[in-house]
Amino acid sequence: MQVDYIIVGIGLAGISFCEQLKANNKTFVVFDNQSQQSSIVAGGLYNPVVLKRFTSVWKSKEQLQMALQMYANLEKKLNVKLDYKIPVYRKFASLEEQNDWFTASDKPQLAEYLSTKIIKNENDFIAAPFGFGEVLQTGRIDVKCLIDACKNELLKEHIFFENVFDYNQIEALDEGIQYKNIKSKHIVFAEGFGVVKNPFFNVLPLVPTKGELLIIKAPDLKIDFVLKAGVFLIPLENNLYIVGATYEWDDTSNKTTSKAKEELSTKLEKLISCPFKVVNQVAGIRPTVKDRRPLVGQHATHKNMYVLNGLGTRGVMIGPYVAEQLYNFIENDVPLENEVDIKRFDLR
Repeated sequence: MQVDYIIVGIGLAGISFCEQLKANNKTFVVFDNQSQQSSIVAGGLYNPVVLKRFTSVWKSKEQLQMALQMYANLEKKLNVKLDYKIPVYRKFASLEEQNDWFTASDKPQLAEYLSTKIIKNENDFIAAPFGFGEVLQTGRIDVKCLIDACKNELLKEHIFFENVFDYNQIEALDEGIQYKNIKSKHIVFAEGFGVVKNPFFNVLPLVPTKGELLIIKAPDLKIDFVLKAGVFLIPLENNLYIVGATYEWDDTSNKTTSKAKEELSTKLEKLISCPFKVVNQVAGIRPTVKDRRPLVGQHATHKNMYVLNGLGTRGVMIGPYVAEQLYNFIENDVPLENEVDIKRFDLR
């Protein structure tokens, strides 16, 4: 088999790059054993505002425009529902936070995203005497549905291989690489935290951050917005809600823990007063970077090897943006932005 690209990883980064390749009529195959699950644990929210500090997400306007177009295209192509438009409410803890919100809403990069209307709390089961601030242009991508649908499409096309990628079987050629019976011009590694086992890119400054989410059932809560207050609470269907997320730096397993369940349940009990039942719990490892920017670029020696990684907690927004950057870098010699290029780190 001969292709233009081998992609390793079918999370948000891998899917975004596959869409670039399809849009440009490039041939490819994908390898993935779904060992990291970081894309699933992100919760799927797209939100252009850092709600802890009331600041704008890096390149938020460009990211949103590109991401929403990609998900809309995928919905039509795969005949699935992916994009659920839903407002995000930030609970105010004080009058000072209200004032900080209004100050932030005057900033040019935030004006279109922060509503200047204080929303009064009318839910008896939420303690919010200072009300909420509403973030505009927000929503949730059903990441599990996205990954499953994309994987099924690739399986039908016989270009998806669900097994562990064996780095030892890569052979450098004059015009690309050979992997088992596949010849390819390029290979892109988008395997998330799994890159730490990748002998070509294991020097990248990737910090493994374990995250866990709860799925709860709370029939009395009845909210139709995402609530951010210590934890985030994302409504699904049938009175189900996602509660998250934890951050753990010492444990790099995908196993759920009673510690995370207790932490999230305790925070949730401070936020809502109605009964709830935990019906599921998931865990995954996020590929995070100390400067909160993705890791995109070319191997220093093997010029046909590339990395697309480090999307962190905002993968649904940033994935399509950096995938296009990498594609244009490879195919059109367009330089990568310094903020995402792996050359910003000393990788010796």
